[in-house]
Amino acid sequence: MLVITGTLFFFHHRGHGGHGVLLIKHKKLSVLCALCGEFPYLCSIMEKFELHILGCGSALPTTRHFATSQVVNVRDKLYMIDCGEGSQLQFRKSRLKFSRLNHIFISHLHGDHCFGLLGLISTLNLLGRTAELHIHSPKGLENLFAPMLSFFCRQMTYKVLFHEFETKEPGMIYEDRSLTVTTIPLRHRMPCCGFLFAEKQRPNHIIREMVDFYEVPVYELNRIKNGEDYVTPEGKIISNSLLTRPSDPPRSYAYCSDTIYMPEIAEQIKGVDLLFHEATFANADLPRAKETFHTTAAQAGEIAKAAGVKKLVIGHFSARYEDENILLKEASAVFPETVLAKETLCLEV
Repeated sequence: MLVITGTLFFFHHRGHGGHGVLLIKHKKLSVLCALCGEFPYLCSIMEKFELHILGCGSALPTTRHFATSQVVNVRDKLYMIDCGEGSQLQFRKSRLKFSRLNHIFISHLHGDHCFGLLGLISTLNLLGRTAELHIHSPKGLENLFAPMLSFFCRQMTYKVLFHEFETKEPGMIYEDRSLTVTTIPLRHRMPCCGFLFAEKQRPNHIIREMVDFYEVPVYELNRIKNGEDYVTPEGKIISNSLLTRPSDPPRSYAYCSDTIYMPEIAEQIKGVDLLFHEATFANADLPRAKETFHTTAAQAGEIAKAAGVKKLVIGHFSARYEDENILLKEASAVFPETVLAKETLCLEV
């Protein structure tokens, strides 16, 4: 949206971490962040990193919960984790944009984690999508979907690219300038992996008062943000430590579902800002959890405690529990910073 008032222009866009941009016209054009009032290269506001819960139920459909699906929003790039039945409806309810979704990560090939995928692919085709869609999964998904896509989506407007990953050892399966996604090997009734979304370290923050004091040219600021000292026209070296302060620590999110209790995963997810761990059963149903290779709420709390995470969100609830507060109570008794997943819930990482 562009609003013009005299010499003042206000332009909303999504390119600068979701912030608005304020354009002020005098003799030349300057660009300021509308939230912090600084130039983009001086802005120190944390970039967006959110988790959207689309569904948190398990295999048996209920009127209370949709099947498992989540969306991670990192700087307005959307990454879907699992795609149970009805995920595209929940995607719309969460007011997310299909055009920003380019990567889908499937943990394993049980239906409650991928039955929504064909419908989503078809909908994107009906919308005239042209950008490639990348689907990351354990081996076998492409072979399952090839005949269905050939029959139901004969005239595709875009390419669907399948990427298989190994489930026995951790491996980085996605990387861009700001993020990496690494698999977390899990133990279930079929090959299964969780996912670790890790933000990369951002460059240092510029100290506005110091760059003004030393009259640092704008074209030098990117070098300084990346750790370089500044050399004045007279040859004096200004230490980088005088011109910058460290950026905020990188954030991380771990998704662990479906799996039997695995204390050993705590090492890989140590210190994450947010952990989603399945909590299919209550303590009273521990034998059933072992039989089906699932986890209890208390065991999810133990994982969070051992890993030293900041916050735990539990989900993948069995349909037998009409009130999941029993699961919240059992997990919170072990790890107090626990919340229940619920549809359309959005959590900051």
